[in-house]
Amino acid sequence: MPKPDLSRFYPLNIAVLTVSDSRTSANDSSGDLLCQLLQSADHQLAARALVPNNKYQLRATLSQWIASDNIQVVLINGGTGFHQSNCTVDALTPLLDTPVPGFGELFRQLSFNQLGSAALQSGALAGLANGTLIFAMPGSGGACQLAMQQLILPQLDSKTGPCNFVAHVKGNFVAHVKNSPLKSCGA
Repeated sequence: MPKPDLSRFYPLNIAVLTVSDSRTSANDSSGDLLCQLLQSADHQLAARALVPNNKYQLRATLSQWIASDNIQVVLINGGTGFHQSNCTVDALTPLLDTPVPGFGELFRQLSFNQLGSAALQSGALAGLANGTLIFAMPGSGGACQLAMQQLILPQLDSKTGPCNFVAHVKGNFVAHVKNSPLKSCGA
């Protein structure tokens, strides 16, 4: 097998899911922002959906995307706050094979710097399911931008060291990145 090109960027197929009882495709500004940011980073938008705060509809969409060979990353916005109708955390948690607790911890730390103690109410979380990396973040545009720019996009770049998540998602390029001791951190 040829040695991996550690300077190469591997574009990922990413799905965007908005969880909201009030947004529509016409006014899903946070979903639009996530799409713009991922495409500006040279990733591919593989799918997009909007579902209400219903954990079974959310799980159905996520399960299809997790089972898909084409979707490597899912970005969820909305439904993570401390409100009785929000269900993203409850819907997503049982689907994860491996949680990524550092995402929620770091997101709340960064949010605390901006919002103070209100950051306690964020249920932001991430994990892997069937080789699909899933990030769930609040639905506000500011929260989506913070999560994407500070945490998610750097970890979706195979050139980020000392490690990144590219080696952990499904795809033909994974073997090359996984064999790189500099880029996979435990892959």
